[in-house]
Amino acid sequence: MKEWSKDIVINAPIDQVWDLFDGSLEKMQLIMPQVVKNEPVKVTEEFIGSIYRQQYQEGKRIEEYDVETLNYVNEPNQKKMKVGFTLAKLFEITAEYELIKIDDKSTSFRYVTTNKPLKWYLKPFLYFASNKVVVSFVDRVKQVAESK
Repeated sequence: MKEWSKDIVINAPIDQVWDLFDGSLEKMQLIMPQVVKNEPVKVTEEFIGSIYRQQYQEGKRIEEYDVETLNYVNEPNQKKMKVGFTLAKLFEITAEYELIKIDDKSTSFRYVTTNKPLKWYLKPFLYFASNKVVVSFVDRVKQVAESK
């Protein structure tokens, strides 16, 4: 399993940033434009255990998978969501988004993702994988949140 993480300060209120993760598909697509569908399959009262069916478009190919909420915190000064899914029966992936209120106009954002290959022959690919996608994602969240 490989893990990547990135922290950044966003010059926007915590609720404005959180809305990109915990809002509508249209808002989610501002930071994850390849997600073309996000529909609830099962929603729990405390959100943990909720499952959403997502479709992700890469070029002309569309992958569909179920995303389960593994952790969920929605407090005034801290917000966190961790989700997990299996991609193409090849990788188990988790993504964790954590926001901490610095003050009324700034938020600390931490993104952590893990990738576990489910086939032995995929392990060498992760060895050489960089954090480029993680850095790009964190930068996009900052750009979108600050432009509102």
